[in-house]
Amino acid sequence: MPAPEGLSLRQLGYLVAISETLNFTEAANRCHVTQSTLSGGLKELERFLGATLVERDRRRVLMTPLGNAAVARARDLLTSAGDLVTFVGERAKPMAGTLRLGAIPTVAPFLLPPLLRTARQRYPELQIVLREEQTARLLAEVEDGRLDFALMALPYDTGRLRVRSLFAEDLWLIAPLGDPLAGTAPLPLADVATDRLLLLEEGHCLREHTLEACGTARSNPESTIEATSLPTLVQMVESKLGVALLPEIVIKGGALAGALVEPRPLRRPAPQRTIALVARPTTGREQEFDALAVLAIEAGTRIGGKSTIAAPLSKT
Repeated sequence: MPAPEGLSLRQLGYLVAISETLNFTEAANRCHVTQSTLSGGLKELERFLGATLVERDRRRVLMTPLGNAAVARARDLLTSAGDLVTFVGERAKPMAGTLRLGAIPTVAPFLLPPLLRTARQRYPELQIVLREEQTARLLAEVEDGRLDFALMALPYDTGRLRVRSLFAEDLWLIAPLGDPLAGTAPLPLADVATDRLLLLEEGHCLREHTLEACGTARSNPESTIEATSLPTLVQMVESKLGVALLPEIVIKGGALAGALVEPRPLRRPAPQRTIALVARPTTGREQEFDALAVLAIEAGTRIGGKSTIAAPLSKT
């Protein structure tokens, strides 16, 4: 269906900028236009749509309910337009330019260094810009076009995003040196008391994977000490506050270097997570998506991931 005449992406950009700033001067600066140009563009958009999207007077700017609803659609259109531009540009010269890649904290420090080294060798014209963030934020940034792809861990609800599973990895137990659970032989997960398990704070998918693997949930989370980051979690185990489950690439990637803790594999079938690459369904960077998936699989399986995708997390 042809685009309606009189509707421009520039006007939609003005609408999004106003919704995010609620200030005409800031929105105009963000769009690199004068305030009068932005105001005129918004009026043209409202006139074309036949509705008031923005309430404004000399003291304040407010979005109408219909305006807020229109902003969500406008963001989708702007993202799809950006994907169209990228699609055409990358087809003209694939594997070149800037690619924005996100990764979760339990993947980024371990998988990205070997991945990037290989990427620089194979695709010297491709510049990968990195962002480390928790899963929900990463997926939102892929959705709205701020990131091209993201490396994450499954299971997780990815909504409408395109998902490619890359490799699976076991979760291992780490315990303080000298702890009764420390050792080298595979340990049944059922032998790990759930009240000894230390967790990352809310927002980290490893927290949910740990709870799901053990078939439990915190009954009184207010009384539980939780780690804000992976290094803090390792330090808490080292301080004999408890034990934790860590992914295999974290352990074999050097996260425990110098720490007074001992990693121990769990008896099979061990709980696992699956590393995946996600993108928007409309992405125009198909070749980069495929190439990056190959790079991630190569890097992950070198560290300890399994190229054969295994079953979802389960309790032993």
